[in-house]
Amino acid sequence: MTSSPDTYLLTADIGGSHITTGICSLHGSTVLKQSISRVEVLSNGSASHILRSWARCMEQSMVAADGPVIALGVAMPGPFDYENGVSLIKGLNKYEALYGMNIKSYFAGITGLPPERIRFRNDAEATIAGEVFAGAGRGFKNVLGITLGTGFGSAHLVNGQALDLNLGSERFRTGIADDHLSTRWFMKRYADLTGFSLQGVKELAELAATNRIAKKLFYEFAANMSEFLTPVIQKLDPEVLLICGNIAKANRHFLLPLTHSLSPLEIRIAEMGEIAAMIGATGLFKAQEIADRV
Repeated sequence: MTSSPDTYLLTADIGGSHITTGICSLHGSTVLKQSISRVEVLSNGSASHILRSWARCMEQSMVAADGPVIALGVAMPGPFDYENGVSLIKGLNKYEALYGMNIKSYFAGITGLPPERIRFRNDAEATIAGEVFAGAGRGFKNVLGITLGTGFGSAHLVNGQALDLNLGSERFRTGIADDHLSTRWFMKRYADLTGFSLQGVKELAELAATNRIAKKLFYEFAANMSEFLTPVIQKLDPEVLLICGNIAKANRHFLLPLTHSLSPLEIRIAEMGEIAAMIGATGLFKAQEIADRV
C-alpha cells in the first residue's frame, strides 16, 4: 500500500514524570506544532492512572491530524522489551505498576492501530537518532551520542543505524557511569561539599557564575566525562560527540574543559529538545520502509 502525502505518524516521548505526544508527516522531519500535547504523569502511581494519562495525551494529538494516522513510535525508558512492548521497569521508583504489562497491546487498543505498526525505542537512542536525522548531528555518519539527565544514556549511530550502548551501567570509579554522569551526581556532590541541597542542575548552573563550588563541580563533571568516554571514543572512533539531555543546557559551564580534554574530537550540543526523541521514535529516516509495510 502506498502512503498519501497527508499520511501521519503518532509519536510519543515518555519521560520519568510526563508524556509528550505529537503528529508528524511520514516523510517529514518535524512534529506539527498544533498537535503537540504534554501531560504530567505520577510515574509512581497506579497502573490505571499512568495508562489513562498516556491515553489522554495521545488522543489529544490524534485529533490534530487531517489525514490517517498509520503508525505509532514511542521513545520509552528502560528496562523495557522494545520488540514486544512489555515493561520491565522495576526498582526505579517509576512505572513499577506496569511491570510485566504489554504496553503495545494497550496502545493498540486506544489508537486503533494494529500492534505491528507500533514501535518502541530506547529514549536515549531515540533522542540521539532524532538529532542525527534533523538536528545537531545532521550530516555525520559515525556519531557517539550521550544523554545527560536523571540518568546517563548512550548510543552509537553509523550510517543511520543506531545501537543502544547502555554505557550507564558500565563500571566506573566506585560505582557505575550513571552514578557519576547524571543529575544525582551533581546533587550529591554539592550536598557533600556544602551541606545544602539543590533542586536540580538548572539551579546549580545559575549559581556557577558567582559561586566557586558550583563552578568547580562543572569542571569535575567534565573530567568525569572525559575519563569515562576516552576509551569509548578510542574504540568507536566517531566523527563527533553529540551531547543531549537537560544537563546539556548548562554546557557553557563544562564544554570548554571537555573540548580541551577530548580534542581533536568535534563536540556538538543537541538543539531540538524533546522533539528529537519524538522524531527518533518514529524512525523517519526509514520512511520508505514504513510506507512499504502499510
